[in-house]
Amino acid sequence: MTDIATEQATAAASGAAATEQFRTKQRADATDVDTRRVDTLVSELLVATHEIVRRHKVTYAEYDALKAWLIRIGEDGEWPLFLDVWVEHVVEEVAGESREGSKGTIEGPYYAPGAPALDAEATLPMRTDEKGTPLLFQGRVTGVDGTPLPGATVDIWQADDDGYYSQFAPGLPEWNLRGTVTADDEGRFRIRTIEPAPYQIPTDGSCGRLIAAAGWHAWRPAHLHLKVSAPGHRLVTTQLYFEGGSHVADDIASAVKPELILAPGPAADGRGHEVTYDFVLDSTDKLDRA
Repeated sequence: MTDIATEQATAAASGAAATEQFRTKQRADATDVDTRRVDTLVSELLVATHEIVRRHKVTYAEYDALKAWLIRIGEDGEWPLFLDVWVEHVVEEVAGESREGSKGTIEGPYYAPGAPALDAEATLPMRTDEKGTPLLFQGRVTGVDGTPLPGATVDIWQADDDGYYSQFAPGLPEWNLRGTVTADDEGRFRIRTIEPAPYQIPTDGSCGRLIAAAGWHAWRPAHLHLKVSAPGHRLVTTQLYFEGGSHVADDIASAVKPELILAPGPAADGRGHEVTYDFVLDSTDKLDRA
């Protein structure tokens, strides 16, 4: 991975890290290519593109501007960011159509596998002077039938109070606000962290130029990222948002769902807020029978 600890918090640095993470994932998940599937998808994508050109009478100046932008987005390493912000939510929607239980949403470009293993009662790794409102995030993992799932894994990551992710911004400890929590014998977990901040996706690169040209905003609402899994059950990748938070209603990534909005209250110990959210995982049996 690019050593961004000595770099500025730029779109290029973040993009390079996200691209390298994706390449590593692709090497691990490599599969054979179905040429018929490629033919179908690419052909329909091209037909849709041709129709847009005809319908809107795209000029050569606009065509050349598109070519220049496509070249630049590759140079900036921002393809993972672009696709995760503007395309992934529809892919996730299709992928989750047959799944019962908790709602999923996009993974985004800032996941890093291998976060420190933590017990069911855990505090995420953080700096001694970590800014932000303390948050106790607790809940239970069960199957669709309500059966607790002991030893379920709750992989959690988030931005800090300034809106930055460790491994994708300079000056942050490698695993800051990242952890892999193992639920107890009743499927319960209690995670102490801080409330993340809303943040803008990087705007000094190609995605930022698109946002400016289209007159859009660049904001994502504050959220927790999670991957929740258990043997014999389908993994759920999701994000949890905060009721009343900025940009919950107009997330640039279109990833917010009503079922994913938290309403924290005062913590019982007087330190910040706490919230309970339970995860329900679907069985893999249906996939095996399909």
